[in-house]
Amino acid sequence: MNRIFAPIVFAGLVAMAAPVVAADAPNDAQIAHIAYTAGNIDIAAAKQALAKSHNAAVRSFASEMVRDHTAVNDKALALVKKLHVTPADNPTSEALSKGAAAELKTLSKLKGGAFDKAYVNNEVAYHKTVNGALKDTLIPSAKNAELKSLLQTGLTLFQEHQKHAEELAAKLK
Repeated sequence: MNRIFAPIVFAGLVAMAAPVVAADAPNDAQIAHIAYTAGNIDIAAAKQALAKSHNAAVRSFASEMVRDHTAVNDKALALVKKLHVTPADNPTSEALSKGAAAELKTLSKLKGGAFDKAYVNNEVAYHKTVNGALKDTLIPSAKNAELKSLLQTGLTLFQEHQKHAEELAAKLK
């Protein structure tokens, strides 16, 4: 796990993943923004991997991240448009964005195998954290059935991403 990114991600997402009192739960507009932001973060990291990595397995994984997270984000945008909901920026999405910027900067300084390992290890940690937040906070807090369904579909897909990232990380050691 990357030393810089992990604390920032955990600061934003672990707070969400803790059991919440209904009054403290994020609303649907905030949930939509958090989920969309998390997807965009993974897309940006994957695009960086595609630009920097020469490892075929890492590049294949990064391509999968771009494809899948873009598809989920496109569905999320269509849903918020249909529901006339404006995603609301919030401390969690802001912390995610700040952490992602720091992580991209850190990864930009790495090359070759060091980059590949750091990128994939970060993907493992990131997916574990996001999946926990989806399961424990975002899905239970979502009020709209369509949003809840989209988040559940995303969780299933992102759990597969986590497993793929873990398998890839084991091969890179």
